[in-house]
Amino acid sequence: MSAAFRTGWGVDVHRFGGRGPLVLGGVEVAADRGLVATSDGDVACHALADALLGAAALGDLGTHFPSDDPTWSGTASTAILAEVVSLLSGSRLVVDAVDVTIVCQTVPIAPHREEMRLVLAGVLGVDVGRVSVKATTTDGLGFLGRDEGIAAYALATVQPE
Repeated sequence: MSAAFRTGWGVDVHRFGGRGPLVLGGVEVAADRGLVATSDGDVACHALADALLGAAALGDLGTHFPSDDPTWSGTASTAILAEVVSLLSGSRLVVDAVDVTIVCQTVPIAPHREEMRLVLAGVLGVDVGRVSVKATTTDGLGFLGRDEGIAAYALATVQPE
């Protein structure tokens, strides 16, 4: 059998709380509040890390970075994402391409999109053209529409080194 691409899916959600900062895709974005989380709560990085772990069949984010472990308290999610990339390398896999969608009602993503792509590409070790960051709202529906939190969905493709 020839070497094949592998794909994984990741999801993360955090509720708003505290003063911040609000970090998304490794970038501090303008917001008057932060997210409740063990780490910095970067839902984009968390969903992406989970998608990469899934593509490599290495378990999930909670397995490697449990929320009840104080080691991860306040950790930058880009550091967690970098650790996941290292785990991939140990499995002789590299990132091919990623696609992240951030779902939020009021936090503007567009002004930060290109910086997020650059930061994520740097952490993943890929060309920025292999990183997509998008945003959407829920048109006022559900807890995201009531602006109670932020979610992110990610799709990641990896391939053998």
